[in-house]
Amino acid sequence: MNFVAEARVMVNPEDLLRLNAFFKHQATEHLIIPIKERSLQIFGDEKRLDLLLGSALFRADRLSLKLLKCEIVGQPFGWKRGPIDTGTILVVENAATWHSYALWNAERRIFSAVIYGCGNCFAESIRHLADILAECSSQQRIFYFGDLDPQGLRIPVEASRKAVGLGLPHIEPDLWSYSNLLKIGCGREVPFDAAEPASDSEFQWLAHLAEPARMILESGKRLAQEHIGWEFLNTQTSWSHLDTSVIVNPP
Repeated sequence: MNFVAEARVMVNPEDLLRLNAFFKHQATEHLIIPIKERSLQIFGDEKRLDLLLGSALFRADRLSLKLLKCEIVGQPFGWKRGPIDTGTILVVENAATWHSYALWNAERRIFSAVIYGCGNCFAESIRHLADILAECSSQQRIFYFGDLDPQGLRIPVEASRKAVGLGLPHIEPDLWSYSNLLKIGCGREVPFDAAEPASDSEFQWLAHLAEPARMILESGKRLAQEHIGWEFLNTQTSWSHLDTSVIVNPP
């Protein structure tokens, strides 16, 4: 905690004292535990450490979760096992679309499992993917379908980076769903303000659908994945990661 004396750290002095006491008295054999358990131990408040993560305390050469011997534990995924083991898993960003795909999968028998990604939680909870893979066959491909907007691309790209780091399969785009979203959504795009536009690498994750997607997003518009809903899926008898043809007119 020596850096506090030299740096401008605008944090409640009581928090600093509690952190100092933890480091002063901690045993070297401390186990790595969930962040909320460590937060409760140090501050008497299980949420306090989460709030402090965004403060000046946590920067290079200052505090880290490693030093505090704790880790962020994302919430487990909601998911439905498929009726057969196909070796393919689909992750869907939003709840309504997940429900429709799970219902469709129960009838069409396409995926080993359909996972509810729960927006940003997917990247945060990616380690829990290993639990689902353990219950399905070991040879799995993981496909993702989300909103066509910057955050909708950022989530799977970040999740894929973390997954590979954990020795899990990389996250592939569900090009069948994105292709149909671009077809059905053509002319139905809605304006939006993106705090941070999608990067080239995030567009490239969509493979040859990158440019049609770029045309929409760079015009200041987006497509919600809910365009691919139950009424559409109920008319579809098959799915293929190779079925990716799309023609999109400029918005």
